[in-house]
Amino acid sequence: MGIEDKLLQQLDLNLLRTFHEIVRRGGIGAAARVLNRRQPAISLALKRLEDHFGTALCIRSHQGVSLTPAGRVLADTCAQIFEDLRRAPHAVAQATGAIEGHINIRLISSIVCPELDESIASLHRRHPGVEFRLEVSPWRPIVSSVSRGEAPIGIACDSAPRPELRYEPLIRETQQLYCSRWHPLFGRQINDPGVLAGERFVTTGADEPDDVRTFRQRYGLGARVSGEAQDLEEAKRLIRNGVGLGFLPIVVAGHDGNRDRLWPLLPPGLLPGYHVYLITRPSVSPDLVSQLFLDEIRRRLLARGAPGQVIDIINDPD
Repeated sequence: MGIEDKLLQQLDLNLLRTFHEIVRRGGIGAAARVLNRRQPAISLALKRLEDHFGTALCIRSHQGVSLTPAGRVLADTCAQIFEDLRRAPHAVAQATGAIEGHINIRLISSIVCPELDESIASLHRRHPGVEFRLEVSPWRPIVSSVSRGEAPIGIACDSAPRPELRYEPLIRETQQLYCSRWHPLFGRQINDPGVLAGERFVTTGADEPDDVRTFRQRYGLGARVSGEAQDLEEAKRLIRNGVGLGFLPIVVAGHDGNRDRLWPLLPPGLLPGYHVYLITRPSVSPDLVSQLFLDEIRRRLLARGAPGQVIDIINDPD
């Protein structure tokens, strides 16, 4: 029996998965949390794998683990193995032409993102049996639902990324402060937002991004609330009809912001902005149709060039 055959008969695939997570997470403690196992069990699995190959694969330190040359080779092999295994059900299902099910996406209101729209359209054309369920919600409940594993995909802003989640920049939104055409400020530019502290405001409540809230509080804006709507289109309706001043993403204001029904009050250099992320939980394997959607949108984002780096926070005090 050759060494390759002997290795395949004796090697437990779970050992490779454990090693793969140690490498991905940068440490034994982080891998233990992802795999829901104790650190000594992860350390023992690593030792068993090293015994199989007869060489050290990792060197532990206070900063985590570093790979030996042999470890780097095996890490690359494991990455390919688990990527192929992840894609295998997709390939088999697509070969039968019988992919059905539903995809649940929780997202903040009024997202303007061509890659999102194109991904939905492409997935529907290829798999018409897939049902799309889009649930609009304020951003904090979206992040929490993904963190708890209740939703496989979230699209939201988040000023304090959570260590268990993966954040992939989808778009960058910039918000402008608008008034209606009936407001006395219509046609003017305000260089000092603080002069608007006494004005009545329309707010978006729990859906307001932290960056916009911080901006308002810095200048004392929004102490007098005359309207609130967590859906941006409804907030836009209130602002447009003169209920109060209000912040909206420029892309949401759209043609109304073209100085006919909504008037932009602040100069461009003052405007608050933030990223909207595609949010997933790496430790929870998505279902088949969710993974197909993620593959599609990630491919399109990569082709476009993401507006920032993926945020994948790992805190691993081994």
